[in-house]
Amino acid sequence: MTTITRVETFLVAPRWLFVRVETASGVVGWGEATCEGRSETVRTAVHQLAELLVGRDALRIEDHWQVMTKGSFYRGGPILASAVAGLDQALWDIAGRHFGAPVHQLLGGPVRDRIRVYGWVGGDEPSEVRDHISAQVEAGLTAVKMNASGRMSPLASVAELDGVVARVAAAREVLGDSRDVAVDLHGRFTLANARRLAPLLEPYRPLFLEEPVVPENSHLIGEFVRSTPVPVSTGERLYSRQEFLPVLQAGIAVAQPDLAHAGGITEVRKIAALAEVYDVQLAPHCPLGPIALAACLQVGFATPNYLIQEQSIGIHYNRGADVLDYCVDRAALAFADGHIERLTAPGLGIEIDEAAVRAADKRGHAWRGPIWRHRDGSFAEW
Repeated sequence: MTTITRVETFLVAPRWLFVRVETASGVVGWGEATCEGRSETVRTAVHQLAELLVGRDALRIEDHWQVMTKGSFYRGGPILASAVAGLDQALWDIAGRHFGAPVHQLLGGPVRDRIRVYGWVGGDEPSEVRDHISAQVEAGLTAVKMNASGRMSPLASVAELDGVVARVAAAREVLGDSRDVAVDLHGRFTLANARRLAPLLEPYRPLFLEEPVVPENSHLIGEFVRSTPVPVSTGERLYSRQEFLPVLQAGIAVAQPDLAHAGGITEVRKIAALAEVYDVQLAPHCPLGPIALAACLQVGFATPNYLIQEQSIGIHYNRGADVLDYCVDRAALAFADGHIERLTAPGLGIEIDEAAVRAADKRGHAWRGPIWRHRDGSFAEW
């Protein structure tokens, strides 16, 4: 029997929310509903949505997704979409285990045998950037992503812009011509600043410039796209096909939905198909835990227009636990030559250490993002 009997959530260090769905036959699926800084709120939403699932067949994934996302008068947003995402991942995990196949096989089978991955690097000074990137290269990665800056003035000074250029130049020096660097503007730039910066970075040939404007200003992104030949990416704070449509029409090159935010595997597969219509590549956002990463990879193995995958092993946010600490077999998510090989185990392809998760949940976490202000005391985007 694949009847859902229980839904549990676990708030685990460093900043993740795991979801466990159990069936009458004993088959268990895991998902990740992390919403950075708001996971306690998402936890409540998961348990409210669980009322729609308990007692029903876990294999009716599409039907459950429709009911969870459209069964209420008020819809959408990061909290609900993240709650749906965690449950959706868990249902796909159950389906794969039930049929004895990895999720990508249920999505139509593999279109590739391995997926290129990149790592995030910190460092606010060029020397630090060099050190951090060198460490990632030594770990076997062929691509990295870096923050362009910390807080930025609404109209940046020459020193602020030159600081960004110096860091990207340092990254390119370490990486050479055979590796890639992506530059994350993180929504910290006004449109004016982003347009001033882009031509200064063109000589360093970034893989893409990410989130040049905040998502609520997506109507401006087309103007930025038209101002630079550098590929533009966005999407970690967009949660549905409807929200992606305007930025796809605006000419972005790379869509970055987050499997833990944008409705899970079910919705991201549809976002990928929509992106393909616009000749746009997929590079899901994932500075999160092992379940979200495994879900991303399962989509990637079955998706033609999949460019590269973010992963956060060793990221500075991971204090108290790291990506592989909750995995029984760490080798499944190991990378070599800058890639992760195709996962072949049933479901999401990883085994979660349930005892470690339950122990971590007893300790919990209360991760919050920083609140930044400019020198004059006014609020600054981060």
